Amino acid sequence: MRNRSLLIFILPLLVTTGCSSIYMPNVPNTPMLSSRGEIHGSAHISLKGNLSFNSALAVSDHVGVLLNGSYIDRNRDRKDFSQNLIEAAAGYFTSFGKQNERIFEVYAGFGRGSSERVYKDLQYEGSFPIETQNADFNKYFVQANYSAKNKKSLKLFGKRYPLNYGTALRINYLDLDKFAISTASVTSSPFKEDNIFLEPVFFTRMKVSETVQIQYTSGSIIGLKNRQYLTAGHSVFTLGAVINLGKK
Repeated sequence: MRNRSLLIFILPLLVTTGCSSIYMPNVPNTPMLSSRGEIHGSAHISLKGNLSFNSALAVSDHVGVLLNGSYIDRNRDRKDFSQNLIEAAAGYFTSFGKQNERIFEVYAGFGRGSSERVYKDLQYEGSFPIETQNADFNKYFVQANYSAKNKKSLKLFGKRYPLNYGTALRINYLDLDKFAISTASVTSSPFKEDNIFLEPVFFTRMKVSETVQIQYTSGSIIGLKNRQYLTAGHSVFTLGAVINLGKK
């Protein structure tokens, strides 16, 4: 069991070392809503510095709305990458089991984002840009979440903390509304690419109080089309904090 748990933590690290893409996925929103009036908020950060902010509201006992966003501005000697993304969704949730400890959610939504990637030449005087890629993209997605509450606990410093487990599968369709490449001598005419991404993720939450949990998320991204720039080049590996208010 320990080896399996260690593999779950290490595997995303290996995946993140792969090739890059003009698109970096945010953390799928898994609010685990269970009753009307419940409010969810969370913030996550990846190893590459991608910040994801997720929120949700249960407008009825089975209908929820989501509002998510992400931001990254990563500067390195040979390559800079920045991206802004915002998305909204609505869907259905329900709880079941002997003590309603299991939750199933399904959402559909739309997003809009922009990204910039700058390749640089590292010289003695410093780094100089040699190619800049700018993209605006639209994102359409459907997502299914399954989670279980308080199935196990973790003992730390003589105290036990309940653990929640879950998984999510998000299917995204992305199309580059505008994409252009600029070099020192020429700027290409805008052109388009699209792709379909499958994003399976797994998460574990450790409950530190009645409203606050710490979340670890790991997952991958699979591209169904062979593309040059809009590829499955980034995976999901983040740590974050989760707040749920209004639970009955």
